Amino acid sequence: MANRGQTINDTTVAATSLGTALLPSVLSVVAGSTDIIGFLGLGGLFTAHITGNLAILAAHVASSDTAEVAQILSVPVFIGAAGLTRLLAVSLESIGLTTLRPLLLLQFLLLAGFFALSIAAGPHIDTAATNAILAGMLGVSAMAVQNALVQISLAGTPPTAVMTGNVTRFTMDVTEVLLGRDPDAVARARTRAKASGQAIMGFAAGCGLGAVCEVTIGLWSLALPTGLALLALAIGEKPNNLTRTH
Repeated sequence: MANRGQTINDTTVAATSLGTALLPSVLSVVAGSTDIIGFLGLGGLFTAHITGNLAILAAHVASSDTAEVAQILSVPVFIGAAGLTRLLAVSLESIGLTTLRPLLLLQFLLLAGFFALSIAAGPHIDTAATNAILAGMLGVSAMAVQNALVQISLAGTPPTAVMTGNVTRFTMDVTEVLLGRDPDAVARARTRAKASGQAIMGFAAGCGLGAVCEVTIGLWSLALPTGLALLALAIGEKPNNLTRTH
């Protein structure tokens, strides 16, 4: 019986470890698909790529054009949502709760709201209308939560929604793997390159899938990142929260 109990617990730990290993890739697909769908469906609004919104705002200012309200609001909303996520995490930690699953749940709820409001606005959404702006801010908030939860709850994991740093890190690490002479440094670089490469591929896959879906079915395509966020919630249990019994 003891051996059977050990086998069951070992299997549970292994399955949970696999789920946690897949989680960053799933989150990367969520971010890529959300970002491209928002950009195509909401008049050029980036939900995850906030620096893109800053660049667009600067271009509007330089050309004396009128900027979209959603683009103006996206930066302070992103900052506020990230800050509130950190406060929520501190509150959870103060009462002895782990942060990953509550933050994944929050992200899912925000994406579900983004999806619902976008569909409610109809197939010919007015990007300047209040409901469209609110929908976009829910998407921005969801991506702010994701950016924060990776730093808070998945320590050591590459960013899943910001690819510039990942591409830089990946390039440097691949170069180290190919040209490095220190075996330990090469081994560390290989591990980092694998992690950042998975994030890059996941984000790129999300962008591709999201673009195809948005062109085909419009904002109904937000079902894709919303469903994947639910999947992330289902698998998002950290293995070090389990106690292995023998």
